[in-house]
Amino acid sequence: MATLRSIRTRIKSVRSMQKITKAMKMVAASKLRRAQDAVVRARPYAHAIEEMLAQVLSERDESGEAAHPLFEQRKAKKVEVVMLTSDRGSCGSFNSNVLRRGQRFVTEESGNYESIRFATIGRRGRDYAKKRGLNTRKDYAGLFGKLKFSMANEIANDLIAQFESGEVDQVFVLFNEFKSAISQKLTMVQLLPIVPPTAKAKAVAESAVKLAPHIFEPSREDVLSALVPRQLSMQIWRALLESEASEHGARMTAMGAATKNAGEMIGRLTLQYNRARQAAITKELMEIVSGAEALK
Repeated sequence: MATLRSIRTRIKSVRSMQKITKAMKMVAASKLRRAQDAVVRARPYAHAIEEMLAQVLSERDESGEAAHPLFEQRKAKKVEVVMLTSDRGSCGSFNSNVLRRGQRFVTEESGNYESIRFATIGRRGRDYAKKRGLNTRKDYAGLFGKLKFSMANEIANDLIAQFESGEVDQVFVLFNEFKSAISQKLTMVQLLPIVPPTAKAKAVAESAVKLAPHIFEPSREDVLSALVPRQLSMQIWRALLESEASEHGARMTAMGAATKNAGEMIGRLTLQYNRARQAAITKELMEIVSGAEALK
């Protein structure tokens, strides 16, 4: 009976865990819907800013005016990687993919730069950097769960100050880009110096200029000075939204798999319990029959 009791205890424990993982899956699914909607709303605005910047730059090139300081290409000696992870676990390989990529960047690129440092967003990244002794400049704590554009703006201003003061020559952001609830793409994008717009954005901008030439007021340089930091803030804002949506998708998938595995384990334990119970009953019956035969 001790064996039967231990099996019942295990079944009870697994059922309790199954309830927890199922609840976590439902919560993640609910948060995912909101996060996915935020990502979908942000993407058109990000593309529009990129096209607008391409248009302003194309006209600036024709006029021969100087570019914005954030486009300055330097010999990269000091690099910073803004690494986005989650505050909590139970989301599969979501965090480990980012952390491994960051560690690999240090290993592969350490010979090309004088120094590589990190800025972390999310407790998992912060804890990993402390444990592995990674050179970390700053931890942006307490962002996820209450994201606001002002947070991205503050991060952008901080990075701009570091770049303009010469403390850093290049800045990258490392995050999971949201594709679907079951798919996230590990992405590393250069933030500073700002990469010129893509050929597609330039083509769209050039066609727009041909159809409707623009007059800039007060001046093209003033518009560019306001637009460039805004574009950087938007890049960071989009990375935050993409990472949060990817986290909820990864957690929903991981907890769904855990719930399914718990159900399969309960099935195996139930079968084991029934077999053990049947064996115990058969043994008792055999003992009764043997005792009755002995009395004859």
